[in-house]
Amino acid sequence: MPLLWALLVLGCLQCGWTVNLQPQLASVTFATNNPTLTTVALEKPLCMFDSSEPLNGTYEVYLYAMVDSANSRNASVQDGAGIPLSSTFRQTQGGSTGPYKAAAFDLTPCSDLPSLDAVGDVTQASEILNAYLVRVGSNRTCLWDPNFQGLCNPPLSAATEYRFKYVLVNMSTGLVQEQTLWSDPIRTNQPIPYSTIDTWPGRRSGGMIVITSILGSLPFFLLVGFAGAIVLSFVDTGNSDGETTHDSQITQEAVPKTLETFESSYTSVNRGPSLDRAEVFSSKLQD
Repeated sequence: MPLLWALLVLGCLQCGWTVNLQPQLASVTFATNNPTLTTVALEKPLCMFDSSEPLNGTYEVYLYAMVDSANSRNASVQDGAGIPLSSTFRQTQGGSTGPYKAAAFDLTPCSDLPSLDAVGDVTQASEILNAYLVRVGSNRTCLWDPNFQGLCNPPLSAATEYRFKYVLVNMSTGLVQEQTLWSDPIRTNQPIPYSTIDTWPGRRSGGMIVITSILGSLPFFLLVGFAGAIVLSFVDTGNSDGETTHDSQITQEAVPKTLETFESSYTSVNRGPSLDRAEVFSSKLQD
């Protein structure tokens, strides 16, 4: 019996202790559209590895992913010496032939986690999301970028079920310290065929949206033009009234002067000369 216990202890030290927890999908509070066609957002294993004896040294958490299959629940993520696998997305054909390392991050103590009270602050939202969530399939360029350095986390396949596992690695020894169970199968979304999309009445195509926007804004421009025409008509009426009043004043002042001039001219022409000639004739008779 003591020999059996010794073998069990040795096996546990080699494989690492297993935490009786599974990776979970992120809460809808942080990720409303989850999963998507090519990504899955998971909650980080916060305080998950703190229940064991105190950890000394530097530790990292590896996230492994693989396509769900009959053997995926029992798939190992370490070799016989307890060293975590370094298999990549490309080497495992996107997780179809075995688990691949999808992400790696530092183990954050529970006491150092940012407060969720500041989640509404735009300046701190990114920091909080990075502290609490990890997104599988977020890197769209690492597979074909020759200059990419680091861990490749390419998009997942649509309409495919995946399993995930967290592994705590002691960076001083390079061995697996603890690990979680494989998650339940998580399925990415399935793309909707274009022919089945209902574009009416609730949904519209891009061309219909443009036309609707133009027709919706047309009454506004017509109203503005109508208001402008009314304003201009009042402005023109005011100018014409002013000019008419000015002309009438000139006419009223000019008409009497014209009549007076005409009467004086008429008098001088019809009466003036005749009187002058009579006076000249009478003066000559007297002489």
